Amino acid sequence: MILYGRNPVHEALRAGRRRIERVWATERAAREPWLREIPDVQVVGADELARRCGSPDHQGICADAGGYPYAGFAELLAAADPFLVALDELQDPQNLGAICRSAECAGASGMIICERRAAAVTPAVAKASAGAVEHLRIARVRNLADFLAEAKTAGCWCYGADAASPTRYDEPDYSGGIVLVLGGEGSGLRPRVAQACDALVALPQFGRIQSLNVSAAAAVLLYGIVQHRTIP
Repeated sequence: MILYGRNPVHEALRAGRRRIERVWATERAAREPWLREIPDVQVVGADELARRCGSPDHQGICADAGGYPYAGFAELLAAADPFLVALDELQDPQNLGAICRSAECAGASGMIICERRAAAVTPAVAKASAGAVEHLRIARVRNLADFLAEAKTAGCWCYGADAASPTRYDEPDYSGGIVLVLGGEGSGLRPRVAQACDALVALPQFGRIQSLNVSAAAAVLLYGIVQHRTIP
């Protein structure tokens, strides 16, 4: 996997979860202080960087970082009072990256994504997350409804986001282990996934359009949950 962009490469180095095999940078980017301890940074032109990473949005740097180190879902559930985000067949890499960034900033302990019909962690997702995927533990599961059953067995409460729910997002307690479940773009939560949740919650809407973008809704819900978990 060729990571590109200053933040994705920097955070991959900071996190230390991947073995960075090689770094390429423009002459200007190679002067970044955090690159001084990296041996053999290869100075190349911007066109060469774009060829290597397949994007013009490299910001002067890219790196060979190997595959993404996914976590196991059992590992995430084993944490004390886990605060997890589960995504039901989310397909847009930009949305996935944005939600990872919000989740990591909000202190979520991990994320669950679907193996099929869903975006995986790619260089574009790493870029959209500003490198948050390097710190956030992410697991992939074959069946999200089955994972939610496992989460409940482990003592977690599962809350699905559904704009049609009569329960406002600020009504539940959110203490202890929880899983916030967000649906895919357009389709929302699939019926079996919604049924596997303990409760469905909604954000109040006062405007004329029907719903928020899923990444925007995720940010609001995450910080609503943080407020409940940190303020007695």
